Amino acid sequence: QVQLVESGGGLVQAGGSLRLSCVVSGRTFRNYVMGWFRQAPGKEREFVARITWSGGMISYVDSVKGRFTISRDNVKNTVYLQMNSLKPEDTAVYYCATQSSVTGRFDSWGQGTQDTVSS
Repeated sequence: QVQLVESGGGLVQAGGSLRLSCVVSGRTFRNYVMGWFRQAPGKEREFVARITWSGGMISYVDSVKGRFTISRDNVKNTVYLQMNSLKPEDTAVYYCATQSSVTGRFDSWGQGTQDTVSS
């Protein structure tokens, strides 16, 4: 059974940076598209970024383009989200997930890590 464990969240002032990590076990990591999502208080979970197994295809939600960078290390079974120029509206619980090659849905999730950006 796949397990995803996020880390790196915390409290930061606006304009600051955080780097999230997500370690994946129990699955052949390099075969899977990985994604980051977030859920702010009172809002639905939203897509943030995704990266293919080779890193050759990357996409972001418009609100984070130019500020966030997703990357992966297939040797360490880890996906990262570097978040720069953080804004209070980036405050959320951030989740990593793996995408099923069968359904195309993100079907395995970590427990989430809280990021809080103060103004």
